[in-house]
Amino acid sequence: MLFQYKNSFFLLFFIILLQSCSGSGVAPVTQRQEVKESSPTVTKTTKKVKKKSTNQRTKKTPDCYLVTKGDTLYSIAWRYNYDYKRLADWNGIESPYVIYLGDKICFKSVFKKKKVKSEPKSNRKKPVANDGSSIKQNIAKKKDKNLSSKVVDWFWPTKGKILKLNSPTSKKGVDILGSSGQAVKAAAKGEIVYSGSGLVGYGKLIIIKHSEKFLSAYAYNESLLVKEGDIIKAGEKISEMGQDPTGRNILHFEIRLNGKPVNPLNYLPKK
Repeated sequence: MLFQYKNSFFLLFFIILLQSCSGSGVAPVTQRQEVKESSPTVTKTTKKVKKKSTNQRTKKTPDCYLVTKGDTLYSIAWRYNYDYKRLADWNGIESPYVIYLGDKICFKSVFKKKKVKSEPKSNRKKPVANDGSSIKQNIAKKKDKNLSSKVVDWFWPTKGKILKLNSPTSKKGVDILGSSGQAVKAAAKGEIVYSGSGLVGYGKLIIIKHSEKFLSAYAYNESLLVKEGDIIKAGEKISEMGQDPTGRNILHFEIRLNGKPVNPLNYLPKK
């Protein structure tokens, strides 16, 4: 009886011990709560940023140009690849196309020809001239009659080898290789409408008006032998050859038809 009681006691104790182990607060490893750092979901939103296109056309020509010392209507038209007659019409400038210091030359067709009221001589501005002196206005009408729109007889302005350069200026005409001080001659008869060094990229430059349609230019001169207003003959010496920005002894020669560059080789005699 006592033996049975002891066995029952040990059996009960063993059962209680098993229950206490199974009911302990320690959870299995697979069930433990793992504390993890919650990393927020990063959503990359690609915003289309409108960038200024590098291919956008830059505005090279201003709305208006302020006349400075040494400018002529021809040199301004040459600088921006315009026909001088169109600029004159837009700005109400009549032959002999005299412009004044401080005037605005505008590049818009909305400008209509304005009637200029006559002012007392004392109130008139001084015309632009390289030497600061007044330009005579009574000589242009006679010159305009002499320079008709007929076909121009062209001649080579100097002797030398034709160079093929890749500068913006060279693409507008031809470059003739020569020697320092070599004679540069007028490619056709006409009137000197610009003689100076105010156009960037051309050095000492001469522009000749041959007709109402044709102009020619002679750049990189060492010395200028003519002045604005001079009437010259074809083959007459107008300057001496100088150097381009790279140090080459060349003459850069251009022909423009109604303000636009044309290939001089299509007009000059075949060598």
